[in-house]
This record gives sequence, C-alpha cells and structure tokens, in this order.
Amino acid sequence: MSGYRFYQRASRAFHDYPSLSKLGVLVAVSGGGGLVVLSDAGPFHSAYADAGQADMKKKKVVVLGTGWAGTSFLKNLKDPSYDVEVVSPRNYFAFTPLLPNVTCGTVEARSIVEPIRNIVKKKKFDTHFREAECFKIDTEKKKVYCRSSQETNLGGREEFTVDYDYLVIAMGARSNTFNTPGVVENAHFLKEVEDAQRIRRTVIDCFERASLPSVSEEERKKILHFVVVGGGPTGVEFAAELHDFVTEDLANLYPTLKNLVKITLLEAGGHILNMFDKRITAFAEEKFQRDGIDLKTGSMVVKVTDKDISTKERSTGQTQSIPYGMVVWSTGIGTRPVIMDFMKQIGQTNRRVLATDEWLRVEGCDSIYALGDCATINQRKVMEDIAAIFSKADKNKSGTLKVEDFKEVITDICERYPQVNIYLKRKQLKDFVELLRSSQGVAELDIEKFKSALSEVDTQMKNLPATAQVAAQQGTYLADCFNRMEECEKHPEGPLRFRGTGRHRFHPFRYKHLGQFAPLGGEQAAAQLPGDWVSIGHSSQWLWYSVYASKQVSWRTRMLVVSDWGRRFIFGRDSSRL
Repeated sequence: MSGYRFYQRASRAFHDYPSLSKLGVLVAVSGGGGLVVLSDAGPFHSAYADAGQADMKKKKVVVLGTGWAGTSFLKNLKDPSYDVEVVSPRNYFAFTPLLPNVTCGTVEARSIVEPIRNIVKKKKFDTHFREAECFKIDTEKKKVYCRSSQETNLGGREEFTVDYDYLVIAMGARSNTFNTPGVVENAHFLKEVEDAQRIRRTVIDCFERASLPSVSEEERKKILHFVVVGGGPTGVEFAAELHDFVTEDLANLYPTLKNLVKITLLEAGGHILNMFDKRITAFAEEKFQRDGIDLKTGSMVVKVTDKDISTKERSTGQTQSIPYGMVVWSTGIGTRPVIMDFMKQIGQTNRRVLATDEWLRVEGCDSIYALGDCATINQRKVMEDIAAIFSKADKNKSGTLKVEDFKEVITDICERYPQVNIYLKRKQLKDFVELLRSSQGVAELDIEKFKSALSEVDTQMKNLPATAQVAAQQGTYLADCFNRMEECEKHPEGPLRFRGTGRHRFHPFRYKHLGQFAPLGGEQAAAQLPGDWVSIGHSSQWLWYSVYASKQVSWRTRMLVVSDWGRRFIFGRDSSRL
C-alpha cells in the first residue's frame, strides 16, 4: 500500500472513530518503509472536540439507593444518552424477602446479595457508583450532598457533592418504632442483611448462654423466650422460621433446653396478616396455635427495657410485663431523616412519605422522581377535575351532555383516574357509560347530575402497599420512561390533559398485583393470587420456592439460593455463630 493511500485510510479512520484521536499521535509504517505521522491538529482535533461536546450533552442521572426500586431502574435503563451516578451506603442489592431465611441459617447472607457493579457493568452508558449516604438534597442548585461510608485516615468520613439533571430517590425506609421507649436500644430489626446476621448470632448466643451450668431454670426460660412484635408478613414469617429452626435443628443440639423455648408473637390489631384473605389469616392463626407459638392479638407494646417488654391489652386496658431473651421488632416502616428534611424543604411537612404524581415525579419538583418505600403516589381526585372533564366532553358548549358525548374521553378518564375502574368493578358495572346511565337514568346530563354520578368514585382511592413488588414495578416503569424521554416529548402518548391542552407525555404508572405469599413453617405456605385464588399447604410452599428462585437478580444468586435450600434439606440448618 502506498504511503499516500495509507494516509487517506488513516485519516478516514480518525473521522469515523473519534476515540482514536485520544491517542494524540498515530505513527504508522508505510509499505515502502517510510513513516506516516498523524497529529491531533486540524480535522482530527475537531473530531475529538465534537465527541467531547457530545459527551457534555449527556444528561446526568443520579440514583439514590440500591434497593428494589433503584436496582430495577438501573437494570432496565437502556438509553446510552445518560451519564448515571449511583449513591448508596451499601454496594449491593439484597433480596429482602428471604431475610427471615437468613436469620436461621436456611439461606446464607451472601446468597441473596449481588454487587451493584455486577448489575450495571454491561450497560452501554457510563455508570459510576459511590458507596456513601446522602444527607442533604439541594433542589435550587441541583446538588446532592453525600458522606462516604468509610472512615478516612483523619478519623472522619469524607463529604462530597454530586450534580444532577435528573434525581431518582429510591432510598427506601427505616423501621417504624412509633416512638416507643426502649425499642431502638433493646430490640432487633429486620430490614437489612446485617440485621438478619445479628439476629442469627443472638439466637445462638441465647442457647449457648442458657446451657451454662450456673444459670438457673427460671433464668433459662427468660433467656429462651423470643418475642416478635408485629403480625405482618415479615413478623409472621420470622416467627415460623424460628420455630422450625428450634424444633428441627436446635432441639437436637440442645436436648435439655428444647422444652424451655417459647416464641411469642405480639400484634396490636385483632388479627395477623390483615392484608391477606381472611381464609389465610384464620389458617395461620390456627397453625401457630397448633405449633405452640403464643399469639397475642390486641396487645400494644408501650415500653421495652433490657429485661422485659411492657404491653397494654386493648380490650381490658391492663398492662403486663413479659421477660424475654430477644425481641425482634417488625411493625411497619418509617421515614428516613434525610427524606424528612427534604420534605420540609419542598413544603410537604404534613405527610408521612414523599408525595409524587402518577408519573412518579415529586410534587413541585419537575426533575426529581421518587419511588419505592420512601414515596407514595398522590392520586388525583375525579371531583377536583370534574368541571374540566365536563368541559372537555362538552365540545359545543351547550351545558348539557348526552352519554354518547363521553365516548371520546372515556378511555382517558379511566386511565387518568384508576379509582373509576375500581368503582365499576365493585358496583359490577360494565363500563363508564353504564355508570352514568345507572346513576341518573336520563339521556342528558348537566354538570350537577354529572357530579352526582361520580360522587362516590373517589372513595375507592387507596395507597399502594410498601412492598418489593410495587418498588420493582415502579423502577421498571420509570426506566422505560427515561428510555423514551425524547421520543415522547415530540409525540406524547399519555391520556388527555383535562386541565390544559394536549396529552401527557407518558401513560401514568399502574401497579399490577401479581399475588403474595406467606410462608407459615413446617413446609407450608399460603398463596393469594389475582382472581381471588387462595392456596394453602405444602403445594404452595413449593410454588413459593419456584417463584422466589426465579425472582433472584442473577443466575449466581439463583444457584446459591437453590443450593442453600438443598443443603438445608440434606444436612439441616447451620447452627454456628458465624
């Protein structure tokens, strides 16, 4: 090849692949033995500058948190036009529904975690991870203030700021103590992997301490009394898992102590598993009674000391003290301090968690999104927009509407206000038109009759549950919105804007409930699936195994979890303190 022809091809390569210009100088040997030197001057430098400008145009997306919502968002984000930075105090994703299994050695802690860098390393966009906690959000300057999780050589933790164009808040929540005295100091929580490991060590410690020859019989009973506060899915599953651990494994290792162990489950409400079907609640309560788990409903904890726990009976008002060896607190979620400070900053002081619209945008902040347990969707009421809806359908401005006039906006009404569909199902009505006809029975409606027809619709509004399933679906939805951000700016695809013109950019988020499980111990579980389908027993437990294995974030964790279950069936649970 002649030197000139090589020069032409090399020049074309620099134009077609600007990244080559990062080398600065290319030295090549031509076919005749001569050297061809290409510098970064002229067209090559401009090509590199164009590439740099393209990089500068990338929108900076900052994600706070690596839980279900944040990880689901990162996994499904595909648009290479973003520069993503992830900030979280833990550098992994944890499959939290299996935390009760970790507390008793059924599953190892490392089997349910996946490093966040493994999850994002194959992405087409630049992703940077910072192991730190966010302690302040500045909406005016679009900055996030962070503090590293590691101690520096000077004895403190490094602080730094991160700029953003879009901020995704997925920080989850903390355990809610309801300001009960002594809970933080004396109780165990079950929110993080470290919590599960701490509980596991404490259970073994209780048995080892009770086996010492100097301990009295009365003291042994106290040490081996395990109290679980909260009758929700986490509390019930942990109580069942602990019962299996004691009866199937520890009873053989500590034969003199097996008759002294007692498990008590305290629930302030009238029943456990209130969010499940009544058939599941009744079965769970009966099974716990057969298994010897002391279930106390209507018992509200008022104080926890290092020796006993005080409860107040709702029915009688009497207070009693219960000595214990270990307390596990599982009574719902509370707001993290940084979220509370942020809510004060944006004027959401009277709320429990961040309020977002149906597109997961924080109310009052266009470039900030919140999802998962730290936020709730503030669904718009139909009655707030009733005049705008009526006006949109009344195209000829006659002041009255025929039912057929609504046909053009019915789909948008049902999509914008999901409580309409819920109300229709409850009333067993086929569609929105049938609702108007059944409530008024007339051919035409004025604004007052229209209000009357929809007066009860807003009573069906409900907040979404704080579950992993909701958070994961929100993360997937928001990633899809970000992937199509530019496309939908030009061609909006969402429902009509009743207050204003045009359409919303995206379809609003809609949660699709896929069912829920409640493992009850003894290789039995309860499953409640869509369509009012309830299954209880051993078959449901195997369904639980298959679903939870399939929902693992990677093949690595999937294989580890399945192998842990197999190890437990063959060799039993590990009772070491490690």
